[in-house]
Amino acid sequence: LFSVLAITFSIMKSVIILLFNRPSIVIGMGGYSSFPICIAAFILRIKFVIYENNLIIGKANTFLLPFTDKIFVSFKDLEGIPHKYKKKVLEIGNIVREEIINSRINESHNSRFDMIRVLVLGGSQAAKVFADKLPRIFKKIKNHGIPIKVFQQCRNEQNNELSYFYKQAKIDFEIFNFTNKIIDYYSQANLVITRSGASVLGELINAKIPFVSIPLPSSADNHQLKNASYYKNKGFGHLIEEKDINDKLYDFIESSFKDKSIIENFLKAQSQHSDKDVFKNINIYIEKIINEKN
Repeated sequence: LFSVLAITFSIMKSVIILLFNRPSIVIGMGGYSSFPICIAAFILRIKFVIYENNLIIGKANTFLLPFTDKIFVSFKDLEGIPHKYKKKVLEIGNIVREEIINSRINESHNSRFDMIRVLVLGGSQAAKVFADKLPRIFKKIKNHGIPIKVFQQCRNEQNNELSYFYKQAKIDFEIFNFTNKIIDYYSQANLVITRSGASVLGELINAKIPFVSIPLPSSADNHQLKNASYYKNKGFGHLIEEKDINDKLYDFIESSFKDKSIIENFLKAQSQHSDKDVFKNINIYIEKIINEKN
């Protein structure tokens, strides 16, 4: 009941905002937060499009499909769109920050895997699991003679515990929490361990950094596993399910350190992909949609 009331209130507020601003078009980026403004646009007969960067369409976007003018997608392989709405699909690529698309992060030393510089990206949905399991694996890696440095994102309350562990294990490390300068960490890493959200995976393939994606088991419609499987099949990175972290992550890192071709193959596949035209595609399509007669 509370959710229904909150959404209704948000739609009413969105109607007022749109009445005062009257935009030519509204772009909904998916998820519950964009749902009210899109519905308000439909009520006011303002054109709107939605964007889906996962490999299976989300619930909010599924509901909006009959009303939207077009749906922008990162990949044409998107699942879950009924055939009658296929004509609304426009493939634009991953919407990734231009500083990442235009950067040449690690191009010179990513292929040299003589030391593992691992970046662990663990937001609120990964911090506990990653903080519990990964440090022990990194300690095992160091104890087996593989040089390693760890950059680990975690929650504030995990700082002291992780710092103490890495100091005791004599592992070179840097702990950080939320940051607006993630590109600085990208530039220092040659391997990333992350959840499998479409946004971060899109950034990593454009930054040309090999990664191990560990899908969130509780993600809606298991979309993170679909994302990770798709990127693995493209050769962009490696996939390990959360239940297999203890059994498989060490073996993968050790194998990658000994056999440099594993990392080289990831980099080769990533080098064939770029989303540099994504903003040009958006501009072209938006202009066409705005100029189309209702």
